[in-house]
Amino acid sequence: MTMSSIKIECVLLENCRCGESPVWEEASNSLLFVDIPAKKVCRWDSLSKQVQRVTTDASVSSVVLRQSGGYVTTIGTKFCALNWEDQSTTVLATVDKDKKNNRFNDGKVDPAGRYFAGTMAEETAPAILERHQGSLYSLFPDHHVEKYFDQVDISNGLDWSLDHKIFYYIDSLSYSVDAFDYELQTGKICNRRSVYRLEKEEQIPDGMCIDADGKLWVACYNGGRVIRLDPETGKRLQTVKLPVDKTTSCCFGGKDYSEMYVTCARDGIDPEGLIRQPKAGGIFKITGLGVKGIPPYPYAG
Repeated sequence: MTMSSIKIECVLLENCRCGESPVWEEASNSLLFVDIPAKKVCRWDSLSKQVQRVTTDASVSSVVLRQSGGYVTTIGTKFCALNWEDQSTTVLATVDKDKKNNRFNDGKVDPAGRYFAGTMAEETAPAILERHQGSLYSLFPDHHVEKYFDQVDISNGLDWSLDHKIFYYIDSLSYSVDAFDYELQTGKICNRRSVYRLEKEEQIPDGMCIDADGKLWVACYNGGRVIRLDPETGKRLQTVKLPVDKTTSCCFGGKDYSEMYVTCARDGIDPEGLIRQPKAGGIFKITGLGVKGIPPYPYAG
């Protein structure tokens, strides 16, 4: 297919300070996402083009669908249920109690309905932080939490292979996309290895999602692009550049999951940079990729 059929448009000028965690909700034809430092969970209706926002009491870093209705989010160092109707949150579990400066970052639900999410130290500036303070966790459907490993810098993108045997994961400052053997029944992971190392101009790997062909899409923070990778060969297959530098995450959505939605950030861009990229912090839609995504898994608890 030719590159010329790819279309990139800003569908929402939200001016997110740090937009993240896009997830498509088929039932409402909506895109959910968060603005981390603004402490907001947002839901953009793709039909009416209206946005609803819920403000949380601390940094909110990811949002997922919930099988029983509503959503679950990571707020500060807590997993919280979110009732959209009355805008209330209920704490399900707390992590990193000994690390007062930590917060959750990216999170996603695995094929068995567990909510995987990792932590990091609070940044003093974008990508400037105390290193090795984070960990990767999973909230099981019975609300107990398991910790997988620590020594994480910036816990970021994650997804699972289509056969549910591999877990893909990004710790941003390792500049690598990693794979683990993954056991669906128990949620256990082991045998960590790198499947792709970012090139200099690709900058910092951030959010990630898998497509229906089993290839990975990674949003490159400061790189102004999403890249498509083959985790089996370690080769980059495609680069799609966006008109903003701080691309943060991506997901598929829309009709048949044939559209890609990309979040980005405004924080850390100087005034001149904002003149050059007025749509920074917006929500972008990419069509014509010729590939589809898979529906997000809902949290089972």
